[in-house]
Amino acid sequence: MSDNALMDRPQVTDPSPAGPSLARRRLPRWTPALVALVSVGLGVGAGSLAGWESRVQQGLIAALLFVIFTYALTSLVEDARQAKDKVATSAVWVCFAAAVVPLVSLAWTTVSRGAELLDGYFLSHSMGGMTNLEEGGGVYHALLGTLEQVGLATLMAAPVGLLTAVYLVEYGRGRLAQAVTFFVDVMTGIPSIVAGLFVLAFWNLGLGFGPSGFAGSMALAILMMPVVVRSTEEMLKLVPNELREASLALGVPKWRTVLKVVLPTSMGGIATGVMLAVARITGETAPVMLLVFGNPLINPNPFSGAQESLPLYVWNQYKLGNAASIDRAWAGALTLIAFVMLLNLLARGIARWKAPKGAGR
Repeated sequence: MSDNALMDRPQVTDPSPAGPSLARRRLPRWTPALVALVSVGLGVGAGSLAGWESRVQQGLIAALLFVIFTYALTSLVEDARQAKDKVATSAVWVCFAAAVVPLVSLAWTTVSRGAELLDGYFLSHSMGGMTNLEEGGGVYHALLGTLEQVGLATLMAAPVGLLTAVYLVEYGRGRLAQAVTFFVDVMTGIPSIVAGLFVLAFWNLGLGFGPSGFAGSMALAILMMPVVVRSTEEMLKLVPNELREASLALGVPKWRTVLKVVLPTSMGGIATGVMLAVARITGETAPVMLLVFGNPLINPNPFSGAQESLPLYVWNQYKLGNAASIDRAWAGALTLIAFVMLLNLLARGIARWKAPKGAGR
């Protein structure tokens, strides 16, 4: 191409007065933090002037001001498109704060109130021989009952849920698989009280058995089973089909491929799903109230006689309403939270131990 032709071509220039997009004005990175502080101050001040003592109302005002100020500043300094993006980001942060603040507040209140009474004596003694107004007593009988009831429920629900998930992913075809999937979905939404009433009608009233920890475990297993099935099913679907095909190409049977290749590969996710199901049933109170009844004494036999559990212990102590029982309720709630956290740490350890070598690299 000749030089004259190059000179005849129109020259492309940037018509915007601000120049290229990289040279546009930007708000400093510390602007969101400053806007948040100003919004919180104005929200607290406006709430105080209006006579609103609730922190929730003041927080809602601060959140609204944070979004408005973010949009106004971004529109003035940058442009409307960036302002809309910052508004969406601000709304996400507000929703995150709305979810985290109650959780942190609940955890702080439970730890601060429960730590006052939680010690070795509290964990090693029961409420046997204690009056409702008397200080002292412990949570040992409830902790023992929770361990036995949750353990029995896990022994019943985890194998059945795991085998059901393996069937649905590896073998399930046709109407039977569709029916199993449908009933698993239905069981996921069953209220805990319904599971308790079912076991009460079948086990206690129908077969004539009395209250026991095992009856409560059956109701907890019903609640736990669909969670195990769904979580295990999703973990098995994440295993690449290439691993299955490579194993089958070597002449390995289908069942051995599932046992030696598919399950070990997804063991970390399966253990996490089982622990999520355990965490769900550990805090259930309604089935325990119907089937276990509660017992202030130590009953190490889950198959005979009433037992106690941590959620039921917290409910019974808080229901009494006096200072000593409320302190025991907070300490029991902290024990329950610590119990669930230890189970999750144990699941993490098992998952790392059973995971294939090099999977976490």
